[in-house]
Amino acid sequence: MTPLGIQLSLSFLWAFLVALFAVPSIIYIAHLKNMLDTPNVRTVHESLTPRLGGVAVFAGFMSALTIFADLGNGIQQLLAGCIVLFFVGLKDDLVSISVSKKFVGQLLATGIVMIMADVRLTSFQGILGIHELPVGISYAFTFFVIVGITNAINLIDGLDGLAGSIVLIVVSTFGYYFVRYGGASYGNYVFVSVCLIGGILGFLRYNFHRASIFMGDTGSLVCGFIVSVLTIQFIEMGLKVGQPFGSSSPAVAAGILFVPLFDTLRVFIVRMMAGRSPFAPDKNHVHHRILAMGFQQISTVMLLGLLNLVVILFVINFSELGNTVLIGALVGFSLLLSVFLGVYRSRSAEQRVAS
Repeated sequence: MTPLGIQLSLSFLWAFLVALFAVPSIIYIAHLKNMLDTPNVRTVHESLTPRLGGVAVFAGFMSALTIFADLGNGIQQLLAGCIVLFFVGLKDDLVSISVSKKFVGQLLATGIVMIMADVRLTSFQGILGIHELPVGISYAFTFFVIVGITNAINLIDGLDGLAGSIVLIVVSTFGYYFVRYGGASYGNYVFVSVCLIGGILGFLRYNFHRASIFMGDTGSLVCGFIVSVLTIQFIEMGLKVGQPFGSSSPAVAAGILFVPLFDTLRVFIVRMMAGRSPFAPDKNHVHHRILAMGFQQISTVMLLGLLNLVVILFVINFSELGNTVLIGALVGFSLLLSVFLGVYRSRSAEQRVAS
């Protein structure tokens, strides 16, 4: 095994073991202090469950990365942003905070990586005929992307093991390409991927149905933020290194993030069409719709994971078609999937009325 392989193996093992051994202590303390999530009309779980699993993921990820990784190329600033969002999420899991306060935390974390590390999207790479972006638009669009992806991961966290499984698939895909093609500019981002994979796997041991602990905002905000930064660096790697997908990297990145992006855009559009706020919580997420079809929690998680993998394989194998065709295909597939979910919803509602 190469020195890099040994380092990556050690960082994975460290993050995995820290998370694995931290979770039982967190569960014990949460029950002792009554820091439990109460079931309500929006949730799927039926018993009092701790929401602090993100603490274990963060501990494993943070400690492994600082011990084993080179913290250059923006990773130091990524860690600073993670710390900000960790405390925002922790407060929300313990006492609940407003959407505006969460947004301020996301604004601060995003500002740290954008301004201090210059992690941003610099080009549309030919989408809509646009290439290099003016600096102001580059910052604005990067902010939109980071906040959007962070909240997409946060919103998908609605079933036992779902957010962790999707993050695992997404980060593993990015990590593979960083280790293959990252080089001096992006190669150390494979450590970010491997450390997060280790932390998530240690946590998932306790999070699959029936979960004894949830990720909570502590985990989903931090994981979403890490995924957003990995996405931006993956797209920029395609532009600057020319690998692995060149100018098609934006569309490939959208395909890799298909399930969380599709779910978020769909629920926002459905809520606005119904005259409600896009941030008003409901039970209209894609996992709720699949559960309504009669699937169990585990099979729903596996189905959505499989869907994400199929879309990833599609965009990777057809990357030479370019951004326009790939994005068109993703939008077309999303519309078909939305129509299917909507039609099934109306039929199930009719059946309930008839009964």
